[in-house]
Amino acid sequence: MTEATTVRVPLTAESLPTEERIREANVRKAEGNDYFRKGDWQEALSAYESAIAFVPQGQIALQDERSSPPPDTSEEVRETEAEAIIEGEPILDPQPLNVELTEELQEKLDPEIERTCTTLRAILNANIGACHVKLGDHKLAVEACTKALKDDPKYVKALNRRAASNEILGSWSALTAVQEDYNTLLEILPVGKESKEIQNKLQKLKPRLEAAQKSETAEMMDKLKTLGNSFLGNFGLSTDNFKFVPNGQGGYSVNFERQ
Repeated sequence: MTEATTVRVPLTAESLPTEERIREANVRKAEGNDYFRKGDWQEALSAYESAIAFVPQGQIALQDERSSPPPDTSEEVRETEAEAIIEGEPILDPQPLNVELTEELQEKLDPEIERTCTTLRAILNANIGACHVKLGDHKLAVEACTKALKDDPKYVKALNRRAASNEILGSWSALTAVQEDYNTLLEILPVGKESKEIQNKLQKLKPRLEAAQKSETAEMMDKLKTLGNSFLGNFGLSTDNFKFVPNGQGGYSVNFERQ
């Protein structure tokens, strides 16, 4: 008699109904939290990225057409608390799903599933950002936190984390983004110790922002001058032959001087 062979089929998001996908995402998120607590940032990152692949987008969540009841969100609350323990910060209430839907789709989308998916996606992306910070890749940390903020624009932890990573990146555009995030935090946070710290950070940021602007502007002008000289050199000229003189009306006149 031939012995039966068991074939394991890989678990994929597409093979599961919405409720099961959310449950599987939470299981993988919990695994990521365990890895994070142990300081295994790479394994935590892999777990979070695996988890987010199971979280339904708005349109995908409609496929079940309400054939099953909304998922029990009590476990989601505990998972949310677990995520907060990792970083030691509270999590704000989730904002509405930031996905463009037609009026017909909006009517069909279960609000409870929508809130659950929104919260889960925001947390996972914020955790992915935390892993990138630990791994020293602040550009990817900024990208992950930006994704989290698309689902929850008032996610304090993601705003703080993105600002911190952009400060380390230090470019003019990055520091400008830091300023914007700090101003957003001041609008969200109540008056107190944390908002005072943000105000102090803003004050310290100003000279860095101005210095970065001047440095990058000067660098850009040098590149333009080099480009101009490479062209004008064909005619025996250089950018030094052209002088910009204020015209007294807020503009400049260009004077040509042969040297």
